[in-house]
Amino acid sequence: MKKEDIIILGAGPGGIATALKLDKLGIKCTVLDKAVFPRDKVCGDGISGKVTYAYKQIDKTIFDDFKQRHDLKLSCWGVQFILPKNRKMTITIPTNLKTIDFEAHEKAEAFISKRMDFDNFLVEKAKQTANITLIEDIDIQGFEELEDGFLLKNKKGEILYECRLLIAADGALSKFAKQFGNIHKENEHHVGAIRAYYTGLTNEDGYNFLELHYLKEFFPGYLWIFPLPNGGANVGAGMRTDKISAQRVNLKTELDRILKEHPRFKDRFKNAKLNGKVVGFPLPLGSKKRKISGKNFILIGDAASLIDPLTGEGIGNATISGIFAAEQAKKCLEANDFSAEMMASYDEAVYDKLWKELQVSYRLQKAFQRRWLLSAVSRIAVKNKQLAEVITAIFANVDLKKMFKDPLFIFKVIFNR
Repeated sequence: MKKEDIIILGAGPGGIATALKLDKLGIKCTVLDKAVFPRDKVCGDGISGKVTYAYKQIDKTIFDDFKQRHDLKLSCWGVQFILPKNRKMTITIPTNLKTIDFEAHEKAEAFISKRMDFDNFLVEKAKQTANITLIEDIDIQGFEELEDGFLLKNKKGEILYECRLLIAADGALSKFAKQFGNIHKENEHHVGAIRAYYTGLTNEDGYNFLELHYLKEFFPGYLWIFPLPNGGANVGAGMRTDKISAQRVNLKTELDRILKEHPRFKDRFKNAKLNGKVVGFPLPLGSKKRKISGKNFILIGDAASLIDPLTGEGIGNATISGIFAAEQAKKCLEANDFSAEMMASYDEAVYDKLWKELQVSYRLQKAFQRRWLLSAVSRIAVKNKQLAEVITAIFANVDLKKMFKDPLFIFKVIFNR
């Protein structure tokens, strides 16, 4: 058994952000992951401006190498929302909008990169640091609470590690978050999604836009098409889990049928080839405020259910929460205090930064559940600059709190009043 002050469970973007921030603070940590990198991670593969902006708060140079690796990523110029009756609302990134403060956003960059490549890039960065020990191929299956920390066990029940602070960054299916964070699947705050890789389809705009298609077959939800380096695309669909059950939707069957038969896609996918399998994955939404820390532990990213309810984007919020987790760890070490009361300031910091943004996303998601309203809004949205600004802000890490001074903000956003 090894004893450590800080163990991070999970080497995805959130876990690595935590580790890299700790390294910058001069604090040692151990990162454990059951996989051996590079490994596949089921995701939409969009790396938003929020992700790159957040990582630059750790190290301004961290993406210098990534920018030069054209085999790993495409530069993304924005997002296209394809609404009912084929109406399009285009959000360009970067952009220059004058009504809110986009000082941070103008420096942001967005990419599309397979998580196998992106996560491995970050893992290699972590391996080059002095204060991070990264252990791959280690499957932690059990936890035991101590007076001042946790024991971590393998599937045989053997104790492998003891730590004073456990930072759970092990994703949507985190056993630790369920057992000690009391975070459970709630269908109203959860999305079921599937992802497939295709080659041989055409890219409509040539600017590498992320496409979000709102269709009655996946209502409320959307179908996405994200272009990838070296041709091809990440294609998938997601719906809120309670609606999947109520409407008895088979996402895989519907996605296959729509790509073959729907007039918007059938010609585009006529010569397309499916590479590999269609894979499902869960998205725990940040549409409900939860307790995301406790005595001797912190939850970040998907393990803390911080995914944006409107866009389904999770990497940015995972990275942001990871930075706050590292800063909280520093406070705990300095005070020699890992109590639940001490950890509460982590929850406050995360939700002070993200909650207003998560709220507006959730309210828009709920509004768009009504098909007639989505249809009405789609007529307005294509000309609604304020709505475009809000959605751009969600993708670009712009603080939305100032906008909520007006209690009629959401109404004004949707109907441009």
